[in-house]
Amino acid sequence: MVKKFSGLQREVLDLYRNCLRSLHQKPKENRRNWVNYIHEEFGKYRNVPRRDFGTIEHLIRVGHRRYEMYSDPSIKNVK
Repeated sequence: MVKKFSGLQREVLDLYRNCLRSLHQKPKENRRNWVNYIHEEFGKYRNVPRRDFGTIEHLIRVGHRRYEMYSDPSIKNVK
């Protein structure tokens, strides 16, 4: 049985996947730091209630801005 995701859930998953895919642009020696950072950031908000749409939409916007900022090739490492 295939699980259906809501639009917001799909947006969060897409953002998460895009963040992980963008790691291929970073130096190999720093990728573990990036993976840890991504896991920590998404994990912080794991317990946000599914019905708290305002908070989820805000976090998605913040996530997209950070993704755009950290996607810059001149940023090599995080932390």
